[in-house]
Amino acid sequence: MSALVTAHPDEKAKPAPMFHRDVLPVLQEHCQSCHRPGEIAASLSFVSYEETRQWAAGIRDAVRSRAMPPWFADPCCGHFSNDPSLSSEEISTLVKWADAGAPAGDPREAPAPRNWTKGWNISPPDVVIEMPKAVSIPAQGDVEYTYEIVPTNFAEDKWVQLSELRPSSREHVHHAVVYIRPPGSEWLRGAPVGVPFTASSLGDAHLQHQAHETKSDMLLVYAPGSSPDQWPDGMAKFVAAHSDLVFQMHYTTNGHAGADQTSIGMVFAKNTPKQRVLTLQLANDHDTIPIPPGAENYRVEVHGTLPNDCTLLSFFPHMHLRGKRFEYNLVHADKSVETLLRVNYDFYWQLSYRLAEPRFLKAGTKLQAIAWYDNSQRNRHNPDPEAAVQWGDQTYNEMMVGFFDVAVPANMDKAQFFVRHEH
Repeated sequence: MSALVTAHPDEKAKPAPMFHRDVLPVLQEHCQSCHRPGEIAASLSFVSYEETRQWAAGIRDAVRSRAMPPWFADPCCGHFSNDPSLSSEEISTLVKWADAGAPAGDPREAPAPRNWTKGWNISPPDVVIEMPKAVSIPAQGDVEYTYEIVPTNFAEDKWVQLSELRPSSREHVHHAVVYIRPPGSEWLRGAPVGVPFTASSLGDAHLQHQAHETKSDMLLVYAPGSSPDQWPDGMAKFVAAHSDLVFQMHYTTNGHAGADQTSIGMVFAKNTPKQRVLTLQLANDHDTIPIPPGAENYRVEVHGTLPNDCTLLSFFPHMHLRGKRFEYNLVHADKSVETLLRVNYDFYWQLSYRLAEPRFLKAGTKLQAIAWYDNSQRNRHNPDPEAAVQWGDQTYNEMMVGFFDVAVPANMDKAQFFVRHEH
């Protein structure tokens, strides 16, 4: 005869979570930056109950598997201020809400709507600079890197604390880099201003070479899924008066012709910062690729030493469709390796990773970046597992760029940072 088992009072079923009271706050904090009108996941808007209810089962499955919100940093290494991951309690709330039939609850218990800036994920920009002329994108074939030089017309120096890039045809943009060309720079002087061009369209061999290589600082790097740049108080990117912005756009075709006219929004620092942010990179050379056919775990390593003291702020790894894993390391004097970030790479969600506690690094510190590629049939994004993959710009090629951001004294520019001193 079985014993009668009674539930402990604390184990009795709690009321099901309600949308307005319990679910909406989670969506506002973790999901609406993408899942709202005008954003990358606008087709799945999670702003109102009516919009969200139909996706309840999908939300449950995505958060339970931790596929959403997208975040690919291995918890083994580092803590990051922009980690959008849900807590176990938040996941439980969404799962139980869906399992209960997605009840609405009392609308009067809903939090105030989040005050999003229309068209932006940053606060209202102080200035928006748009490429003056749209770029026509064919339906098929390769598209060479496309450039457009845009004068800022800034009458005075500016310190940019927040910036965001907005393609008008997001589905065609593989990635973009916005460079700062100060008035004294000779880079691409002689190239047309205000109209799109490619390296091959420039008649001058010297200009063609310059299109592929520059030492100019970057204002912003963008790739699918990437977030705006937001620097802490006291830190900002510097744009000298009368500088130009050089938009470097990498477009890919998708079977449908289109046009893109990308813009960048900027919010200026209210006070002159004490530190200037520079974007640097560790990148592979052509000798490390081709990747052999079928290789599941092809390894590429790059390293370099810092020429001056700096404060390490964030990382942005970039590879293509065979990208599998990427990590940034410090190599100490005793040869021991400290991993700062390990990313299980996803080409379709290329995220930046901002250190929760910025790391001061002395001149001479050795940085190492390692990337692994999967050129096998196991990689569902692999265009051709039978092909040896060449280094190159196009999506079916491969590359390795380990962008990272550092803060230096406000009066130090990129060229000065790379002047090495005897210690």
